[in-house]
Amino acid sequence: MSKESGVTETRGAGRPTTTAAGTGWAVLAVVCGALFLEGIDIAMLNVAVPAIAGDIGLATTDAHWVISAYVLAYGGFMILGGRTADLVGRRRTFLVALAVFVLFSGLGGLADDAWVLVVARFVTGATAGFMTPAGFSLLTTSYPEGPQRDRALAVYGAIGAGGFTLGVVAGGFLTDLGWRWVFFAPVLLGTTLWLAGRVVVRPDPVTVRVRGAFDVGGAITLTSAMVALIYGVVALGEDTDPVLGVAAFGAAAVLVAVFVAVERRAASPLLRLAVLREGLLLPASLAGLLFVGAFFAFQFLVTLYLQDLRGWSPVATGLAFAVMGADMIIAPLVTHRLVRRFGNLPVLVAGLVAGTAAFVLALRVDGTWGYLDLLPSLLLVAVMFALVYGPVAAAATADLDQSEHGVAGGVVYTAFQFGAALGVTAATVVLVGGDHGGTADASDYRRALLVPAVAVVAALALAVGTWLRTRRSAR
Repeated sequence: MSKESGVTETRGAGRPTTTAAGTGWAVLAVVCGALFLEGIDIAMLNVAVPAIAGDIGLATTDAHWVISAYVLAYGGFMILGGRTADLVGRRRTFLVALAVFVLFSGLGGLADDAWVLVVARFVTGATAGFMTPAGFSLLTTSYPEGPQRDRALAVYGAIGAGGFTLGVVAGGFLTDLGWRWVFFAPVLLGTTLWLAGRVVVRPDPVTVRVRGAFDVGGAITLTSAMVALIYGVVALGEDTDPVLGVAAFGAAAVLVAVFVAVERRAASPLLRLAVLREGLLLPASLAGLLFVGAFFAFQFLVTLYLQDLRGWSPVATGLAFAVMGADMIIAPLVTHRLVRRFGNLPVLVAGLVAGTAAFVLALRVDGTWGYLDLLPSLLLVAVMFALVYGPVAAAATADLDQSEHGVAGGVVYTAFQFGAALGVTAATVVLVGGDHGGTADASDYRRALLVPAVAVVAALALAVGTWLRTRRSAR
């Protein structure tokens, strides 16, 4: 029985779920495909929202809910999804969540009413909140800790970043064909992944028996707290109802306090609080929050700059970002070798240095910049993603028992999702600068680009401090 968890596991829980190298790489292909699916799904919607709103009669002030509903559910259900994978089985959780994701993506594509579309997006986000940590823990438990896992995580991170980058390109082309294809394309890809997953992912190797009831109190309070927290960020960023945003933050604080009290008494806690003090889960998650926040703030601002100030089309904007897909080449070829030689934290630091250079260079933007002016920053962002995404995830799970890799993945990806929402919100607030009546000019964009620059410097400081601390403790 695992300590403090109240969970009894049969023999085999501590071993990787797959042993054959071929099987491990097949699992990697499936879970990478699922992460790519999640990335392109939200990236494509970012491009397609104006067309969707105009076609189904969604008011401009409410169009953001096509994105926000997904973000709220995704971030809110992530830790619950990770814990569910640990308890009832990673394969089972992954495949069920992927099936529901596909079903409701199809429903979104068929929607003619705004409320149906928003509900479909909320459910899709919630199922992504189960699918992502389940897939992540399938990956980490399919490879023993060491070079193979480092390489797998590097590939995983590269594919995830590629989804965000290439989704913008795909979204532009699919929206030209008809916005419903932005929903139907994930259905086709998701169905293929589900069929492959049933074949290549081995049945869960253990039968887990939860002693007593599932931690319903912890699940309700934590999920509600995450939803309230992200809603507060979204509300303040849009400035539609700042009072409601502040109230959401207050509700989130109360719910977190209640959650902590519930977890201290739960026989089988949703999140064993002590896990946050073990290994590098907490600092790695915080660094990941800042890193992802910086990336999304940068991508959001450059998208607006190119389309609103420079008059580029969505397709042209997406193609400009395509060069960031270079991380899909860099990470599998280079990152795992660097990790093997230097360790996760030094490689993470190097990636954040590249990100710092990228965002500092972008601060020179003026109203005449084109693709070649942005190219150095875009390439450095690709290097940053290649060197950060995999190592930060590997660092977060290092030295943790495999029985808690699902919930650890939930913590990491909750931090990623909150970072994305916080980064875009902060960038929006700084960009508008309190003046909602006019169009942003180059000076507004320079000011707003301080957001990703400050965020990545904070992540770098945190990573360097953690690296130095671990070196001292190892002596």
